[in-house]
Amino acid sequence: MNSPAGDFELTLDELRVVVRYVAESAQEILPFFEDACPDDGRPRAAVDAAWVFIDGARRTNLQRVAAFDAHRAAAAAPTESARLAAQAAGDAAAAAYLHPIAKGHQVGHILRAAANAACIAEHESGDGPAASAQVLARALERADAVLVDVLSRYPRAPRGRSRAAHLMVDLDELLRGTR
Repeated sequence: MNSPAGDFELTLDELRVVVRYVAESAQEILPFFEDACPDDGRPRAAVDAAWVFIDGARRTNLQRVAAFDAHRAAAAAPTESARLAAQAAGDAAAAAYLHPIAKGHQVGHILRAAANAACIAEHESGDGPAASAQVLARALERADAVLVDVLSRYPRAPRGRSRAAHLMVDLDELLRGTR
């Protein structure tokens, strides 16, 4: 199987590029969850499951189950930074099942982990928007042409109320060159 059915073509090679991008963001912030919940390995397992796919394995229930488990860990996290980190880890595993359908919420599966990292930087650094701008700049640098091409097949990121949602829109605009 080269590409899942949908509104446009999305190959497994392209999907692996997307999952790598999400996993790299999630991996950076995973310590915020692990420090708050040292006995909960679900987000780490989700990032590991993402890397299994990135490294060439087929998509399996490993990624699906790990993603759901990490999102459950996020719901139970004791701090906002821990919640955002666990959510990003879940997104890393779930990105292996990104759908090639032209819906704005799919953009969240590509960019939310990086936006969460930027949001955590604001919370934890005390530098506010300057800290998130640095994280978004690094996320922009990590994005290769394949990632930007895949992103361009989707509508723009939906506007939301949370700070992470605003940062995701900012990153989307930066990657598309509209900012």
